[in-house]
Amino acid sequence: MGICQVKEIMSLHMDAGRDKLIPILQEVQKAEGFLSRESVELIGNHLKLPVSKIFGVATFYNQFRFEPVGRFHIQICRGTACHVKGSAPILESLVKELDVQPGRTTKDGLFSLEVVACIGACGLAPVIAVNGEFHARVESAQIPEIIDLYRKKAV
Repeated sequence: MGICQVKEIMSLHMDAGRDKLIPILQEVQKAEGFLSRESVELIGNHLKLPVSKIFGVATFYNQFRFEPVGRFHIQICRGTACHVKGSAPILESLVKELDVQPGRTTKDGLFSLEVVACIGACGLAPVIAVNGEFHARVESAQIPEIIDLYRKKAV
């Protein structure tokens, strides 16, 4: 995404004030995939808000990210049902297999890992989603196989 696209989004909100910050952040992230420093600065200039205020708002909500996601964005549910059914060891396996911490992207850009409070599939717990594709009743031992499946898709 280029600066031009962010400016285009801003042009749709010409008289916007502070009350439009979250919708603008959502639009920019949808277009860009994340919130870059440059886009946050443009939003700040447009809304006449300090960059620190925008980062403060954006970091409060876990829907916003400041780093591009990998080609395969993995979300692991840590909601109550998934927790009870054993999502903690699955998260540990993902961290080990990918060599990446939650909220980060692998060095090769293939995988990003995100912990979510609830993925909305409690009956399938524990669940991970890769680019929206659900893997149900996952066990730690399955993680290398699941990751390998996506590595093969990347070729």
